Amino acid sequence: MVLSDPESTHQSQAVISDSGHQTAASPCDTLSDLNSHAAMASATSRRDDYAGADSVPAAFSVSARDLVEPLDPNDRQYPLVAIVGPTASGKSALAVRLALAFGGEIVNFDSVQIYRGFDIGSGKLRLAERQEVPHHLLDVAGPETRFTAGDYRREALRVLADLRRRGRLPVLTGGTGLYLRVLLLGLFEGPARSDELRRRLSAIAERRGREFLHRMLVRKDPQTAARIHARDTQKTIRALEVCLLERRRFSELLERGREGVEGFRAWKIGLAPPREELVKRINERVERMFAGGIIEEVRGALDSAEWGQIPLEALGYRQARAYIQGDMTREAAIRETQALTRQYAKRQMTWFRREPGVHWFSGFGDDPAVEEQVLRWFAGNACCSGAL
Repeated sequence: MVLSDPESTHQSQAVISDSGHQTAASPCDTLSDLNSHAAMASATSRRDDYAGADSVPAAFSVSARDLVEPLDPNDRQYPLVAIVGPTASGKSALAVRLALAFGGEIVNFDSVQIYRGFDIGSGKLRLAERQEVPHHLLDVAGPETRFTAGDYRREALRVLADLRRRGRLPVLTGGTGLYLRVLLLGLFEGPARSDELRRRLSAIAERRGREFLHRMLVRKDPQTAARIHARDTQKTIRALEVCLLERRRFSELLERGREGVEGFRAWKIGLAPPREELVKRINERVERMFAGGIIEEVRGALDSAEWGQIPLEALGYRQARAYIQGDMTREAAIRETQALTRQYAKRQMTWFRREPGVHWFSGFGDDPAVEEQVLRWFAGNACCSGAL
């Protein structure tokens, strides 16, 4: 369960307004000043490099999946399965079931499960639950590392190539729709990141609020702003950065052609559980998180010399940290996490409903009846197409 919300904020000594004293600058005024800065920043901006670690599949026992014939690596439409749906809908359980049935291995596309040491709050399966099926792209980044969508695409393509070489079925599952989209459709080749521009934008958000920053984006690119939540500072900053550095709307640049994943055919499975039952599951899951060690997990991260802001800003971790620092009670942290997770699940469904080609199933992925429906659907369609 994850909401990678804002980037860590930075202290900045830069003066944003033209005058020497603080003024109630409008988003339009602030944009005017940043436009001039962006021209200089583009020359010195750089892209973060990620020193990725190889995926280390958990040890697994011999099971039914070993009896499945390997797929043909030379198939020009090599199959992959992507399971989408809101948090707490049982995606991980269904992924394991599919992988066991069809000789697959699981590839994560959750942006917090990428990080080592962040297990409870991210909803990562326990090691015992991963024994039968190898899992990839879990625990591959340190908490101090900024792991971007581009980093994810690069590492995921490497994993897909390896699975194809060995004739295994890739079963993708997670909650970060952006990661899945950049993998399947390709990555927008925008300008390299400008740390100085991002620091200035972060300082604006800290001083005037996230909503002010979002209003800047509304003025600059209303189409992109409509797709980004007003409190999602990380995405707002990136969209503004692109607009300012390229001097064009982000939405216009996205219309350029992108290179998707080649040689694969994606079979997309969506889970749409009843809302009332999903709300109950979310609430119970958050309670288990706080009873099961998320507070201790955050304390350990804060005590570590390597801890970073990035995973600690994710949903659940942010509230646990506020409780540890005395900014809210334990009960308030639980209630806020539950409420924000319910909102996040709604946004996830909105995102995935727009994903083309998804075959939707009503219910939870850990429901045996739903599992059976999915297995029959995939076996029938994939076999008819010659994929299996």
